[in-house]
Amino acid sequence: MATYVLVHGGGHGGWCYHKVARLLRAKGHEVHCPSLTGLADRAHLVRADTDLETHIEDVARLLFYEDLSGVILVGHSYGGMVITGVADRVPERVGHLVFLDAAHPSNGQSLVDVAPEMMAYARSTSRMVDGVELAMWPSMEIVTMMGITDPAEAQWMLDRLTPQPWRTMEQPLNLRNEAALRAIPSTDINASWSTRQPGAATTRVAYPSSQVWEIDTGHDLMLTEPEQTAAMLLRLAPA
Repeated sequence: MATYVLVHGGGHGGWCYHKVARLLRAKGHEVHCPSLTGLADRAHLVRADTDLETHIEDVARLLFYEDLSGVILVGHSYGGMVITGVADRVPERVGHLVFLDAAHPSNGQSLVDVAPEMMAYARSTSRMVDGVELAMWPSMEIVTMMGITDPAEAQWMLDRLTPQPWRTMEQPLNLRNEAALRAIPSTDINASWSTRQPGAATTRVAYPSSQVWEIDTGHDLMLTEPEQTAAMLLRLAPA
C-alpha cells in the first residue's frame, strides 16, 4: 500500500482531488487531500501573514502528526512550490515527488518568478479584504483557463474556488537542505495545454525530473482526466 498526499494549486482546495482520490483508494492506497490555510474549507483561517511558509508548514505538520513516511507527495500548479518546500524541510518523510503540471522553483524563487504571466494576471485581480491582499478571485474566466468545459462541472468548480493570499505567490522559497531534496526521485505529469503556453518551459527546468509524462488535456488534469491522472500516479506505487 502506498501513501499519497495530494496538494492542490492556487485558489483550489482538497476538494479538487475527489475523483483521483476515490480511484487511488479503490486500489487500497492511503490518500490525504489537505486544504491549505486560507483556502477552501480553511478559507476562514486566512490572515495577513498567510504565506508560502504557512502552506509548507501545513503539509509538513500533516506528515508529522499522521506519522507518514515514504509518501508520494503530489503538487498541482502552485502546489509545486509547496511540495518542494516540504521535501526540503522533511526529506526523510518523502519517497517520491510528483509535479502535476506544477511550478518548479529554484532556491530564492517565488511563484511570481516561476510563472510571471499568470501572476501578472492574478495581481490584476487582487484587492484588500480585512487587511489581507487576495488574488485570483473566482470567475468563470479562471475556470475556463483551467480547462473545464462541461457547464455543470464548471459551475461546481466556480462555487468552490476561493481567492488566495497574494503573499503566498510573492514570497521566495527558502531551501535549507537542497542536497537531500534533489536526491528524492521525482516525476512530472504535464498537461499538454500548459506545455504550449508562452514561458511554460521555464517552469520545468529548475528541478530535473527522473521521468516526464504528459496528458492531452487542460491545466486541471485531476478534474478533466482523473482516470489517466490516477493511472499515472498508480505507476509510482511500490510493487
